[in-house]
Amino acid sequence: MTSPIRQVHRHPLAAQAAQLLLSRIRAGEWPLGHRIPGETTLAAQLGVGRSTLREAIRELAGKGVLESRQGAGVFVTATDVTEDWDTVLRRTTIATVVEARIAIEAEAAALAATRRTPADLRDLRRTLAARGVPGQSVPEHVDADMAFHRAVIAAAHNEVLLQLFDAFLPRLRPAMIEMLKIAPPGTFSESADHACHQELTEAIAARSPEAAAAASRTHLTALMESFT
Repeated sequence: MTSPIRQVHRHPLAAQAAQLLLSRIRAGEWPLGHRIPGETTLAAQLGVGRSTLREAIRELAGKGVLESRQGAGVFVTATDVTEDWDTVLRRTTIATVVEARIAIEAEAAALAATRRTPADLRDLRRTLAARGVPGQSVPEHVDADMAFHRAVIAAAHNEVLLQLFDAFLPRLRPAMIEMLKIAPPGTFSESADHACHQELTEAIAARSPEAAAAASRTHLTALMESFT
């Protein structure tokens, strides 16, 4: 079903034309991979000049929604504008972030158990020891903990997983610090928490993907439940 044809009435014309084109794409008028109508047709429908329409198409092309192909026309390459990580993470809850971490880190732990090198194992044991140092401030403990988890993902030797984890850190770190500062006494058992990390390290050292994934999932699930 096509959406009603609307025309642009206010400035800036190109930005409004881009928004109206995007609205029609979102409504399914032009599915993914399909060519949109020619300049003359669209310019008349939107009530703008062809130069304004070209500018609108360039704007949507820059956002990955449209693609101009020489001699073939303009095609839909995405049905919506992808938000950047910062925007998404500012809006989401910490529990949601931890859910995503479970999906990423459990798989990364299994891969690390298969792919880890002696150097990776040394990094894991070093960061594990650093997170267990007595007398750490809350920010120091959180930073040491994040370094350990990053070492696990680095041992998986998958750059995409590592970049996804790094994208979560700006949202996760301040929330973890705040949570640990205000948590009532007894909420967290440092010895039990450290034991979970030791178990994960030993599973990776033993090259046991199943045990490593289970240890990662158990620890992060407990962390998520502490936020809810």
